[in-house]
Amino acid sequence: MKYSIKSIKTNLTTLIGKTVTLQGWLYAKRSSKKIHFLQLRDGADILQCVVGVDDVNADIFEMTDKLDQETSLIVKGEVRKDDRSPLGFELGVSNVEIIASVTRDYPISPKEHGVAFLMDHRHLWLRSKRQQAILKIRASIITAIRTFFEKEDFTLVDAPILTSNSCEGTSTLFNLEYFGQNAYLTQTGQLYMEAAAMALGKVYCFGPIFRAEKSKTRRHLTEFWMAEPEVAFYKLDDVMDLAEDMLCYIVSHILDTNIRELTVLERDIDALRKTCKPFPRISYDEALEILKQHGKDTVFGKDLGADEETIISKQFDRPVMIHRYPAECKAFYMARDPQNNKLSLGVDVIAPDGYGEIIGGGEREHRLDVLEKTMEEMSIPKDTLEWYLDIRRYGSVPHGGFGVGLERTVAWICDIKHVREAIPFPRTMERLTP
Repeated sequence: MKYSIKSIKTNLTTLIGKTVTLQGWLYAKRSSKKIHFLQLRDGADILQCVVGVDDVNADIFEMTDKLDQETSLIVKGEVRKDDRSPLGFELGVSNVEIIASVTRDYPISPKEHGVAFLMDHRHLWLRSKRQQAILKIRASIITAIRTFFEKEDFTLVDAPILTSNSCEGTSTLFNLEYFGQNAYLTQTGQLYMEAAAMALGKVYCFGPIFRAEKSKTRRHLTEFWMAEPEVAFYKLDDVMDLAEDMLCYIVSHILDTNIRELTVLERDIDALRKTCKPFPRISYDEALEILKQHGKDTVFGKDLGADEETIISKQFDRPVMIHRYPAECKAFYMARDPQNNKLSLGVDVIAPDGYGEIIGGGEREHRLDVLEKTMEEMSIPKDTLEWYLDIRRYGSVPHGGFGVGLERTVAWICDIKHVREAIPFPRTMERLTP
């Protein structure tokens, strides 16, 4: 009977001593004259399969000695308890069948490879233990985000990828011809979520977005994924509470389900466990004071860059929220602080250890006259945004939300240096393949 390695582990007590069949790929191999140890990878896990000279016929024993890495196999054998194995068992092999041999030397070997080489072979690099661990954690984070919003009674609303308008500035748009008119790849689903929130109250979207930023930093991709909740009647404090609850839920979920993958990545699990409420909440002015104390004077009105965010994050052992940035460095739709019109009711959540902003959001400007005046001052054309202004014309209410970047969150939780490892097939300024 065919099993997966995971299903054997789940049913181990009943399968010890039973013969099973596995399908997978040869991950690694070591041999002696009388025994071969095959590491079989089936996508979910890796299992040691022991081929003894007296347990199989001579042809199979000779054949298994010559197997190349990533040869696809069908392996039959007896499940044997083994306390030395990370899985608690191994397979005593009675038969091996080759599905497909390797036609050339596998390019990724145990030796060190350069980043460019590994990215050129990303389609194969994904088969390594480290990359598998990252992708499994990514999948778990996606599950956690969706589960969190579902349990909080949010409705999933899909935002369009093709749009007719800029959401956050024309300089970072990918544009294309669309049946005789200009169209753009979306920078955010937020504006559409604002419309949906007026219909459904609590909504979120989750999908790919595109930024044509000419940036080569370790934090930037041109295509990445973002979850964006939006809630009617929310104020800034509500937005910060929601972001805090969501991040705590995500980290708790990963600690419950992905300890093994975190161990493969050698992640400091104790540091992750500190991601709990309350998060520090500091104003932009307080952030400038911290920077000044550490020898970095930042001009009021300037958005905080990677260096500044890193300095601030190192003062705390968990994510920190920076709120009330100067209005001039935030988007046109951000509401102003009624106590100080020069400040926006926005918040950025900065991850620990220099991973930068993982969440950006705040309270939206819900007053039609104020929003129209801001758009005029910022030279934002109204013609393609009349539908957005309609949200304020028909029963406008205070509302707010945020966007959480999936890849930066993955990079922080996995403690990986560059976001290109946090997505299966990264797109950057210099990479469009594989």
